[in-house]
Amino acid sequence: MTELLSLQTVLSEHSFPESAISISNLNHYFGHGSLRKQVLFDINLQIERGEIVILTGPSGSGKTTLLTLMGSLRSAQEGSLKVLGHELLNADKQQMTLLRRHIGYIFQAHNLLGFLSVYQNVEMALEMHDITAEEADMRIKHILTSVGLEQRIQYYPSDLSGGQKQRVAIARALVGQPKLILADEPTAALDKQSGRDVVEILQILAKEQGCTILLVTHDNRILDIADRIIYMEDGRLVDGSDVDTLVH
Repeated sequence: MTELLSLQTVLSEHSFPESAISISNLNHYFGHGSLRKQVLFDINLQIERGEIVILTGPSGSGKTTLLTLMGSLRSAQEGSLKVLGHELLNADKQQMTLLRRHIGYIFQAHNLLGFLSVYQNVEMALEMHDITAEEADMRIKHILTSVGLEQRIQYYPSDLSGGQKQRVAIARALVGQPKLILADEPTAALDKQSGRDVVEILQILAKEQGCTILLVTHDNRILDIADRIIYMEDGRLVDGSDVDTLVH
C-alpha cells in the first residue's frame, strides 16, 4: 500500500519528473533455459517531457519490445526503466496497471470494437478514470471534434475509412489526458495523405495537452514531425544522425 501511495504521488499533477522516460543498462530476453535469447542489449535512453521522439530501424530490431516495456505492458528484467518517475524493474501488476492509466496507446491495428460506436470505443478508455459521467461525455465529444469526427460519433467502425478509424484510436488514446503517448506504426496501413493527417492531429493534440510522444515507425514520410529520431538495430540503440539528415 505504501508503494502504491508513493506511485500515486509521483503521478500526481504537480510532481511529474523532468524526464518522461529514463532507461539505464536495460536488457531483455525471450524464452528460458537453452532457448533463452537476448533481444535488447544495454539500452540507455532519456526522453524529456513534451518531446516528440521517433524510434525507427529494421523489422525485428526490438522496437516494439522496447515500446511494450516502456508502456508497462511487459515486465522489465534487467537494468533500470523509469517511466513518469516510477521504476518498473520489479514493479508488481497493481503498480503497472496504475501507471498504464497515465499512458495512451496507439497501434497499427487500431483495435476498435466493431459492435461499439465511435463514442463508445472512446468511452472505454475512461472506465478506469475517476470522473463523472458529465465530464466523461464532455471529454469524449471534445476530443472527437478535435480529430474531425464530430459528425460520426454514432457511427460504427465498419462505416469508417482507415484514416478515420485511426483518428478514433488517437481520440481514445488522448481522452484520458495521458502524460505519455506510445504509438506503434500508426500510419503503416494508411495512404500518404491519411497518414500525414493522422500524425499531424496527434502532434497538435499532444502538444496542447503537454504530453510526450514516442512513435515507432518505418514511415519516412513523417520523420519531420519529430524533435529527435532514435535508430535501433539488432536490439541496440545506434548513434543516429540528426532529424534533417534522416528526413532527406
